[in-house]
Amino acid sequence: MKRAILTAVLLSPVVLFAQGEKPFTINGTVAQLHKPAKVYLNVRKGDDNMLDSAAVKDGKFSFRGTLKEPSMASLMLVISDQPPDMPHGGKRDVLPLFLDKGNITITTQDSISKAVVKGSAANDAYLQLDGMLKDIDTEMRSLQKEYRQLYMAKDEEGMKKLEPRFDSLEAKEKSIMRSYLAKNPGSPIAMFALNQYAGYDINPADVEPVFKKLNKKIRNSESGKAFVQRLEAAKKTAVGQPALDFTQSDVNGKAVSLNAFRGKYVLVDFWASWCGPCRAENPNVVRAYSKYKSKGFEILGVSLDDKKDKWLAAIQADNLSWTHVSDLKGWKNAAAELYSIRAIPQNFLIDPQGKIIAKNLRGDALETKLGEVMQ
Repeated sequence: MKRAILTAVLLSPVVLFAQGEKPFTINGTVAQLHKPAKVYLNVRKGDDNMLDSAAVKDGKFSFRGTLKEPSMASLMLVISDQPPDMPHGGKRDVLPLFLDKGNITITTQDSISKAVVKGSAANDAYLQLDGMLKDIDTEMRSLQKEYRQLYMAKDEEGMKKLEPRFDSLEAKEKSIMRSYLAKNPGSPIAMFALNQYAGYDINPADVEPVFKKLNKKIRNSESGKAFVQRLEAAKKTAVGQPALDFTQSDVNGKAVSLNAFRGKYVLVDFWASWCGPCRAENPNVVRAYSKYKSKGFEILGVSLDDKKDKWLAAIQADNLSWTHVSDLKGWKNAAAELYSIRAIPQNFLIDPQGKIIAKNLRGDALETKLGEVMQ
């Protein structure tokens, strides 16, 4: 969902380093591979992904690059002329790993997903944390599969029954991550773990103390400084804060501002036509709107779509009869950035005075909250 930036394969032995960046090399071996193949390297840098590729020759491949700090990455092996998005058999051969400065070796007999990584302290730390979360991850994948089946069957009641199990697993996961950060405040993957712990909807009162206990070097890293910005944004959009005003065009191109809804309870609902969980949640929002619109409740839907036809089609298909706006910039939607939206669906309930009184009301929670405040 983030934009990808394609970078050229390094053909020259001369590498120009950006300020503060340090070099890394990857030397890989796929011992039993005797077919033409490519390995694709995807490196996460901030909110961007850097994609590179290298041919496998005589079972060998290599990459060179630079990093400002340890970074999450993945290697994907594609044999023969398979495109990277459609490997034979339908299953991708992928190895998640953490890159670090210096020389890294990757060795495997055939499948890249089974490779052994040496030379990256960050990856060693990542494997340690991954091992601590292994049982929870297995349960979560099983639960997600069950949820998808219920979603395809449009079994809303069944999906609702799974929510406590999701909450329980997420609570266990957060407990493990918090313990890991407390015991490893200087871990090279500390900011990765903290972002996972914080989730998409940061609770500053919970998360900021954890962040402040990390080593100063970690807090002053590039990802540490980016996290501070997320914290500050979360504070500005916390319950009790005045809602940040914005203006975007509605489906007819007319400018609509959030402040125009003053005097009413309004739900600012961030969603998109391509978002499965958003579409699954829409019937709950429709039900709440039908029940309370005559009492002064309004909804301002903010779409993270980038194609108007799909946006409009989803509005009609889901019977979303309230005001909708979008700048059709996808994840770069200005209102979404203002509210630090990193996942959808998300919503904010705002009172007639323009104050945020609740966030992320899903399922029956929206109706319940409206029943409390609109009596």
